[in-house]
Amino acid sequence: MAYVSNTDEQINEMLKVIGVEKFEDLITSIPEKIRVIEKFELFPSLSEAEVVKLLYEYSKKNLNSNDIVSFMGMGAYDHYVPALVNFVIDRTEFKTAYTPYQAEVSQGTLQAMYEFQSMICDLTGMDVANASLLDGASALAEALLMSFAHNRKTHFVFAGTVNPNYLKVCGTITSGKNFQFDFSVSSDGTCNLNLLSDLVSDKTSAVVVQHPNVYGNLEEIDEIEKIAHSKGALLIQVVDPISLGILKSPGEYNVDIVVGEGQPLGIPLSFGGPYLGLFATKQEFIRKLPGRLSGMTIDVEGKRAFVLTLQTREQQIKRERATSNICTNQGLMMLAATVFLAVVGKEGIKEIAEDCFQKAHYLADQISKIPGYKLLTDKPFFREFLVIPPIDAKTIIESGKKVGILPGIDTKRFKELHSGLLISVTEKRTMQEIDNLVDLLSSVSS
Repeated sequence: MAYVSNTDEQINEMLKVIGVEKFEDLITSIPEKIRVIEKFELFPSLSEAEVVKLLYEYSKKNLNSNDIVSFMGMGAYDHYVPALVNFVIDRTEFKTAYTPYQAEVSQGTLQAMYEFQSMICDLTGMDVANASLLDGASALAEALLMSFAHNRKTHFVFAGTVNPNYLKVCGTITSGKNFQFDFSVSSDGTCNLNLLSDLVSDKTSAVVVQHPNVYGNLEEIDEIEKIAHSKGALLIQVVDPISLGILKSPGEYNVDIVVGEGQPLGIPLSFGGPYLGLFATKQEFIRKLPGRLSGMTIDVEGKRAFVLTLQTREQQIKRERATSNICTNQGLMMLAATVFLAVVGKEGIKEIAEDCFQKAHYLADQISKIPGYKLLTDKPFFREFLVIPPIDAKTIIESGKKVGILPGIDTKRFKELHSGLLISVTEKRTMQEIDNLVDLLSSVSS
C-alpha cells in the first residue's frame, strides 16, 4: 500500500473536526520529558533505483546462511526447508499480511488449518489441535491459562529445566493472574522426582515438563505423569516436534496438553521469527482450547465443507470470561509446516530425527575426548547437549565466527542455566562440518 503523507491543510481540517487547535493538544497526557520534540534526521529524498541500491548494500552486511555453519538451537534450528514449502506459501492466495479473519476465511485456508491440525494430532498422539499460536513460548503461556480455566488453581510446578525464554513470556502473559511457580530441578538440570512429589499438591493446577529439556536431555515422563495425576494436576509437555520422529508421543505418556515450537517444521530461522506455536490437547478439554479450530462438516448440498468451530470460547463472545484472548493463528507459518509435514511424511520425520540423534551423539563423543571438555551429564539426550568448556564459551563463539562457524549458545547469560556451550545438531550438518567444530574446540583451548 502506497503511503502519502497528509498536507498541512488536511491536518488542520482533521484537527478542526476533532475539536482541537493543534496536534500537541492530542498528546497532553504524555509527559513532555519522554516526547521526541526535535525532528528526526532523515535520509534525503531518493529515487526508487537509489533506494534499491542502498538496501542492497545494507543486505550485504547480513550473514549469508550458506556461508555459516550453525550449531545453535534452544528452540530455533537450522533445518533444511524443501523447495516445495516456499513455492506454496509464495502463492498470492496464501501470502497475506495477516491471518484472514472469520468473514474472509476461504475454504482453502480452512482446509489448510484442518490438515495442519490433523497432522499435529498424528505427531503428538493427542485428540485435538488448534490452528497454531504465535510461537512456542506463548503457546506454553496459553497452556497455563487453559489449565487455570479448567481447575481454577494457580499453582504450577516446572519439572526439570524449561527454556528460560519461555518462562519469561509465561511470567509476562500470566502476570495478572498471580500464578505461583515452583521448580523441581536436580543438579544436572533434569527433574528431581522426590522434590516434585513434595511440591505437587491438590492445589497444583499443572506440572510442566520440557521433553527433551532445554539441555536436550530426556526426562522421566512416566514418573512425572504419575506424580502429577496422583494429585489431580494436569500434565503439560513442551516438545521438540522433530524428536517425535523417534520418541514416544505425548499421548502415549497420558499428557493432557502439548505445546511446542513449530519452527523446525519447514520454517527458516529468519533472525528469530515469525515462528509457529503448536498446541494440542485431549478431547475432554476442547471447550477450553485457545485459538482457532477448523472443523469439517457437510453443507446444504451434501458437499464437504470446512468451518471455524467452537468460537464461543473466544474473546469476541465471552470477553473478560474468555479462556484466552487469542482469536487468530499464525496462518502463513502454519501453511509452511503443513506443506513440510506432507512432503517429508512419517518416515521422513523419523529419518530427520535419527540423523539429528546420531550426528549429535557422534559430536558429543568427539568433544568428550578433547582435554578439558566435559558434558553436563551423561543422561540420554536427543540432538542438543551442554558442554562445559575449559575456557569461556564467549571466546569459543567469537573464534568460531571468524571461520564461519556458530559453535552454539553461551548459556552464561541465562541465570537459570548452567554456564557452558549449548550445542545442537540438525540433519544439515555434514560430518566434515562436525569434525571442523571439533578441531575448532581443540585449537581454541590448547
